[in-house]
Amino acid sequence: MHRFYLAPAECDDEPLALSERESHHAVDVLRIRPRERVVVLNGAGDEFLCEAWETDRRKVTLKVLQKASIPPLPCQVTLAQAVTRGKAMEMIVQKATELGAHRIVPILSERTVAKIEAAPNKIEKWAATAVEAIKQCGSAWLPHIETPLTPQEFLLRAESFDLSLIASLQSDARHPRERFDSFRSDRKRLPGSICVWVGPEGDFTPAEINSVRGTGALPITLGPLVLRSETAAIYCLSVINYEIQSQRGEACRPRQ
Repeated sequence: MHRFYLAPAECDDEPLALSERESHHAVDVLRIRPRERVVVLNGAGDEFLCEAWETDRRKVTLKVLQKASIPPLPCQVTLAQAVTRGKAMEMIVQKATELGAHRIVPILSERTVAKIEAAPNKIEKWAATAVEAIKQCGSAWLPHIETPLTPQEFLLRAESFDLSLIASLQSDARHPRERFDSFRSDRKRLPGSICVWVGPEGDFTPAEINSVRGTGALPITLGPLVLRSETAAIYCLSVINYEIQSQRGEACRPRQ
């Protein structure tokens, strides 16, 4: 079933009306016809099962048949991602959305090559990429993408996370599973919020790493190979997803 996106404020009145861009895609690309059923996501936890009424390339209207509220994932994951060059950042946003990231904070490290100030439309492009990603994967939750910050600017917020991790090549880095096992052993529960830092090509500077670690972030290893930044982001989020889901499943098993 085809999926479309409408901002929460645009889902208050019925029938629902797709934007001109979404309407064009629905009619000219997907060939949606009257009485065909589709799904609308608002990115804020609501999913609407709809039936197409009017199908004009500039305006598609939809009758809501059923509304479902989807709870957020049990662990809110923030990806503090050093901005990469070219379309690599778009891919990171896409995959982070598909992997259930709650928030993406673009980080302007001293070693960041991309110049966001010269291309402010990139932020809008990242947001559009996230919208397309929830339509593809069916997530009812759209990650919040922040305005790019330096590491120090983000750290000055003094945000609190149950578990803070940083991808690292340092000798004391440990496999992410060890960090999860230690947390669960100490707290007798799973983390409800996680922040994971991923550096640029060449990694964060030593000073930046020390600043992040100074706030309690634990270094994690991504294996013996040096990964590109976009690969490292996908690796981290995949491992976090696996650990949360596997340990939650284990916690839910009845004891013998």
